[in-house]
Amino acid sequence: MAKKYYTYMLTHERNHIFYVGVTNNIERRICEHRNATYGSHVGHFNIKKLVYFETHADVRIAIRREKTIKKWKRQWKINLITEQNPDWMDLSAEWDLSKYNKNLNENESATNAD
Repeated sequence: MAKKYYTYMLTHERNHIFYVGVTNNIERRICEHRNATYGSHVGHFNIKKLVYFETHADVRIAIRREKTIKKWKRQWKINLITEQNPDWMDLSAEWDLSKYNKNLNENESATNAD
C-alpha cells in the first residue's frame, strides 16, 4: 500500500483565520487539533474545522504545496476552499476519531505520571 501525505486547511467557526498544515495521517492530526490547548495557535483561536485537503504520494510535494498555500493571499485560499467545499462544511465531521482520542489520553496520562 502506497503511503499518503496530506496538505490541509483548517479554520474556525467564523472562517476568518486559516491554518495550513501537512501530515501523513490526517485523522490523527485532526484529532490533535481538536484537542489543542489554549496555549497553542490552533487552540487559542479555536481553529478546528477541516475545510480543505489534498492527497499526495510524495511528502516533498505535500510540503511544497503547504509552503505555497501559506504564501497565498487570503482571497486565493478562500477561492480554493470554495471551489472544493462551497458550503465550508467540516470535512472531518463524520470521521470516527475515537481511536486517536484514546492514544492522546494515554500519552497525556504517561506524561503527567512523570
